Amino acid sequence: MRTWPVRTRGFTLIELVVTLALLGVLAMVAAPMAELAVQRSKEQELRSALREIRGALDRHKQAAEQGQIARKPGDSGYPPSLEVLEQGIDLVAKNIGEGETRKLYLLRRVPRDPFADPALPAARTWALRSYDSPPDDPRSGDDVFDVHSKAEGKGLNGVPYNKW
Repeated sequence: MRTWPVRTRGFTLIELVVTLALLGVLAMVAAPMAELAVQRSKEQELRSALREIRGALDRHKQAAEQGQIARKPGDSGYPPSLEVLEQGIDLVAKNIGEGETRKLYLLRRVPRDPFADPALPAARTWALRSYDSPPDDPRSGDDVFDVHSKAEGKGLNGVPYNKW
């Protein structure tokens, strides 16, 4: 009776093909999940940035109503641009000592829209809505009442990013 010699090292071609097929299936399953994780992360950044900017806009309006910053008659009390929130607003003299000037800073930096072109300055990545524009047709104007994303896509919740 003849016996075949036993191989103790290496893999057969079949074992290698099966292993590669399994790795391919795992990669096909993992790729969409990775894309979904990236989209979730960007959506979380968008929510956070919108919350931060809208909070600063509200604090500017509150400071204007309390007389902490100068306001012309007929002004809405909202800032003329997003950059003002970062550059600071001069406080009214009655709130500080004589001969002293101070600024009210509402943002350390303007957050950027995570879905926007990274080459744009952060303040230019947002679509602006003025106080005078209607809610169903937001337009920019003399002040910044609200911001929204310029992104065209829809979120995982089914709501378009520009409606957040």
